[in-house]
Amino acid sequence: MKLELYQVDAFTNKTFGGNPACVVPLKQWLADDLLLKIALENAVAETAFFVDNGDKIHLRWFTPEIEMDLCGHATLATAHVLKTILNYQNDTITFNTLSGDLIVTVDKDLYTLDFPSRKPVTAELPEIIKHSLSKQPTAILKSRDFVLVYEHESDVRDIKIDRQTFDQINLDPGGVIITAKGDNCDFVSRFFTPQASILEDPVTGSAHCSLIPYWSEQLQKKEMSALQLSDRIGTLYCIDKGDRVLIKGKAKTYSAGFLWTE
Repeated sequence: MKLELYQVDAFTNKTFGGNPACVVPLKQWLADDLLLKIALENAVAETAFFVDNGDKIHLRWFTPEIEMDLCGHATLATAHVLKTILNYQNDTITFNTLSGDLIVTVDKDLYTLDFPSRKPVTAELPEIIKHSLSKQPTAILKSRDFVLVYEHESDVRDIKIDRQTFDQINLDPGGVIITAKGDNCDFVSRFFTPQASILEDPVTGSAHCSLIPYWSEQLQKKEMSALQLSDRIGTLYCIDKGDRVLIKGKAKTYSAGFLWTE
């Protein structure tokens, strides 16, 4: 079986920046175990598979290990492939997903993701995570993911994770967000997933479903700019809409080709 395969760098306007995602268009769904094998072979944080049903596009996201309930950068990458390669005519794209209908609007090279808000609440940090951190946070919250708040951007940039300790906990399907107020933007973050083949996700759209409502309240702002401080760096423009968040970003196609399965 021959399938199209595209790799896109999301939340960046430069190749080799942002977060790489693979996008695989399908005519009909394949078996889940095959989708997982393809995602593992692609060796990026997320592979997006979609089937165009006409009025809506059925979209699913797979890491090399599991199917995810929500993924921002692979959604952006899919919208980018639809618009720039597959000649999708509408500037509003509706995706049917495990997180309900997600709408992406396109304005030239800027993509706006309309995602559910996941406001985090105060929580206790598991001892395993605590002992894996080179520096302890000033506040601990949780939604799907743990949100660890630090005082300075440099704390986020310089954090070290003891992976041997960190991997003793399973947060399936969540992770750990580390965040602080930004020096040259409103807030910064990094994202780590225990027991994953890729420890640090370069730019995590779904994490901003929690970061946006938190920082909107802290900063008393509805519109914010954000950086994710991985080595690849990602830029996100954020709007708090109450029960929804808007996450804006750009994308760059890295490669286009085919894959073959038996």
